Amino acid sequence: MSLEKIIKTHRNLSKAPQKLWLNKISLVSVLTGWAHLGTFDRGKWVRSYNKSCRIDPKLTFNDSQILHYLSRNNLQDASNLLDSMSERSHPKSLVVHLTSSITKYSKRGFIDEAKALFQLMPQRNVVSYNAMLSGFLQNGRLSEARRLFEEMPERNVVSWTAMICGLADAGRVCEARKLFEEMPERNVVSWNSMVVGLIRNGELNEARKVFNSLPIKNVISWNAMIAGYVECCMMGEARVLFEEMEERNVVTWTSMISGYCRAGEVEEGYCLFRRMPEKNVVSWTAMIGGFAWNGFHKESLLLFIEMKGICDVRPNRETFISLAYACAGMGFPHLVKQLHAQVIVNGLEHDDFDGRLSRSLIQIYSLFGIIDFANWIFNKNGNNCNVQSCNSMINGYIRFGRLEEAQNLFDTVPVRDEISWTSMIDGYLSVGQVSNAYYLFHNMPDRDAVAWTAMISGLVQNELFVEATYLFMEMRAHGVPPLNATFSVLFGAAGATANIDLGRQIHCVIMKTESESDLILENCLISMYAKCGVIDNAYNVFSNMVSRDLVSWNSMVMGFSHHGLANETLKVFESMLESGTHPNSVTFLGILSACSHAGLVSRGWELFNAMFDVYKIEPGPEHYVSMINLLGRAGKIKEAEEFVLRLPFEPDHRIWGALLGACGFCEGNAAIAEHAAKRLLELDPLNAPAHVVLCNIYAASGRHVEEHKLRKDMGVKGVRKVPGCSWLMRNGGIQMFLSGDKIPAQVAEILL
Repeated sequence: MSLEKIIKTHRNLSKAPQKLWLNKISLVSVLTGWAHLGTFDRGKWVRSYNKSCRIDPKLTFNDSQILHYLSRNNLQDASNLLDSMSERSHPKSLVVHLTSSITKYSKRGFIDEAKALFQLMPQRNVVSYNAMLSGFLQNGRLSEARRLFEEMPERNVVSWTAMICGLADAGRVCEARKLFEEMPERNVVSWNSMVVGLIRNGELNEARKVFNSLPIKNVISWNAMIAGYVECCMMGEARVLFEEMEERNVVTWTSMISGYCRAGEVEEGYCLFRRMPEKNVVSWTAMIGGFAWNGFHKESLLLFIEMKGICDVRPNRETFISLAYACAGMGFPHLVKQLHAQVIVNGLEHDDFDGRLSRSLIQIYSLFGIIDFANWIFNKNGNNCNVQSCNSMINGYIRFGRLEEAQNLFDTVPVRDEISWTSMIDGYLSVGQVSNAYYLFHNMPDRDAVAWTAMISGLVQNELFVEATYLFMEMRAHGVPPLNATFSVLFGAAGATANIDLGRQIHCVIMKTESESDLILENCLISMYAKCGVIDNAYNVFSNMVSRDLVSWNSMVMGFSHHGLANETLKVFESMLESGTHPNSVTFLGILSACSHAGLVSRGWELFNAMFDVYKIEPGPEHYVSMINLLGRAGKIKEAEEFVLRLPFEPDHRIWGALLGACGFCEGNAAIAEHAAKRLLELDPLNAPAHVVLCNIYAASGRHVEEHKLRKDMGVKGVRKVPGCSWLMRNGGIQMFLSGDKIPAQVAEILL
């Protein structure tokens, strides 16, 4: 190295940021350069950097210089330096020092340099061999470790245990077990290592056998076995061992608490937490996280406040990650900012080495629409923010209607996954921009079943049912297996268009491809068949269900109700009550509608009154509308009007519209109809049916001036009654007919 280059390198080192730790080899290169030029004062200056902690202080000057020679494969200079060291040191001291260097090199990833140093050592002992063996194992060099183990002139219990751990960590548990059996001498560490190795490889029963054979068990033995049961959610077995332990430490208690929370038994975990004689931040975090991940968000935050009152316990990163989830569950945006402030106060903002805390904050800020804060964290921690953070922000922009900003972020992020693409596709579909969604979908590099389903679902939501069907066919042609959600969406499309052929085809596909019944799909089938008018098929699906939930019962109730089958509706309702299923507002909407169609006034009143009196369900506007229809169909218009006037709330346009519609069921109610129509127009001035009904009332009563004025107002306002429509499926498409249309020439052919 020339003097000019050495001086230039020295200046660059001088300008290095204070927080930057200098590479050992870089520093030693400069030092060696000065030394070769005879400028040892400069060498002393560079060594002063070592003392000021600008280089890892655990490596001595000789360690660093040897590492420099070995990294350049300069074995002769390294050997010469070792010789000079041996002249100045006692042989045993040199062995200890070099063995320590091998350990340091190995831990820092310089395994080849450690191996070269090991081979150059003038003397070695069993500790030296163990250091090299451990180095190979730590760096994944199992074959070299095994070869060295076989060549060792002397092995002790550390050698055997290290080799057993290495084999178990590599998944070669049978070899580890064989080696364990061959051990001439075992201590409690060896036994514990074998137990842990078996547990990590899923051999829990074998681990228990080894545990039971332990001549002496320490707290680590018990904790390892308990942790094994906890990982497998076998809390009964873990609790038995826990109760048998004579001496427990904080790890034991925390492991049990974490296990109970993971198994959903939060109350049991909390009882143990309160019994703990001593708690540390890990224990508190385990319980805070247990509450948060099981939906007890308020309890999680309250426990954190309690923890803050204890002076010697400070929250860590994991604490705040759990709290972020709790804040999201609470639904209060201001909590997110308070949490972020706590992160800063506790000095953890810059102690986020894996980025998990930053990603959690980005996620909850995005969830609540505080995108600017999320963006600030994202830009500040760009190195730690992965594609998950990008997706959180994209979804945040989309959720709050900032689609253009979502697209800009999507276009600029370096990495995009399936979730990124699907989120953008779903975002465009949600606002009706189908062409943009199609563009992204067709340019997506790897379209999985979720992306296909999102596209199909979006087309259905935009009432593009035929396009959704064709896309499903294309999905199958590409060999992408549909999800249950795909079938659910298509059943919805078939039901919405009364396309029984499509519904039956999808049903056949499910029967051929799905081996087990799926509750959600069966519920969709009931709804689809009912909407398509094939109520018998709907009831067959319902009758053959292995298990039913509230949705199943409601689907059947609504199906019978829409077909005017009041008796069948009430029978299903009675069976539902006998099964122990508690009805909800949807159930009563169906049975009240059935009573309305059948004219069962007394039964309808009985059920309506039972909603709150018996089942504690508050009737909604739709239930009052059903009762008005019930009374109207029975010719009780005056009673219907009185019912409206007695309502516990101010009637809205739905209520007055229902009363107006009820007046059409029978004649002689012009005054009530006129009153209802006027009130409806006050609330909804552009309501076309109300205008038409009022015009007809004026015409029938000879009030032509008022009729003419109202019709003129309709023209000025642009009010037009939406014509009724019907449709038929023809050649894979929908043939629609509007009221007042001229009949196409091919209609006769269609009807044949």
